[in-house]
Amino acid sequence: MALLIDDSCINCDMCEPECPNQAITMGEEIYEIDSDLCTECVGHYDKPTCISVCPIDCIDPDPAHQESDDELLLRYHLITGKPI
Repeated sequence: MALLIDDSCINCDMCEPECPNQAITMGEEIYEIDSDLCTECVGHYDKPTCISVCPIDCIDPDPAHQESDDELLLRYHLITGKPI
């Protein structure tokens, strides 16, 4: 499942540099996560780094993009070009 930043985001700039897939960018008002690039850090880390650094806990699973760990790992390989 990709992650989603909710509208309580305070634009603290903590999450964007932590994303290994560069899935987090500034939207019109708050930071946004590109579900096509988000792997929840599968393949990189044990848990999503954006969630770890968020001071207000505004990052949650995106119910519109429910994926298994295997699907997220496949996306990791496609994004990074590393062999499976």
